[in-house]
Amino acid sequence: MKFTETSLTGSYVIDAELLTDARGAFARTFCEQEFSKHGLPTHFPQCNISINTNRGILRGMHFQRAPNAEGKLVRCSRGAIYDVIIDLRPESKRYLDWFGVELSAENNRSLYIPEGFAHGFMTLKDDTEVL
Repeated sequence: MKFTETSLTGSYVIDAELLTDARGAFARTFCEQEFSKHGLPTHFPQCNISINTNRGILRGMHFQRAPNAEGKLVRCSRGAIYDVIIDLRPESKRYLDWFGVELSAENNRSLYIPEGFAHGFMTLKDDTEVL
């Protein structure tokens, strides 16, 4: 797994490294040891799925305040999305700045979103599934 911190401190684009052979491909999408090494949480209280039938569906912006604040790990297992996060931490030097990235089944990318960020996405393809 390759971790790249975005311009918004604490958020990361995570690229899965596919290992391929005659049978197909394999990649880790989560590794407790690697997440811990980058200072990221290794416990996620929820795992959700969003199934979107049409291109152009907008989901967001989602945000939880303390005591319900939570980090998120988002990836697209089918189709593609354009995912956007906004830094809503008042003490942050990047307060109200945003970052966007395409997540797709083809690019095998995930986005880690820390507490204090709003998050939303738009589907880029029909029949898109987001985890």
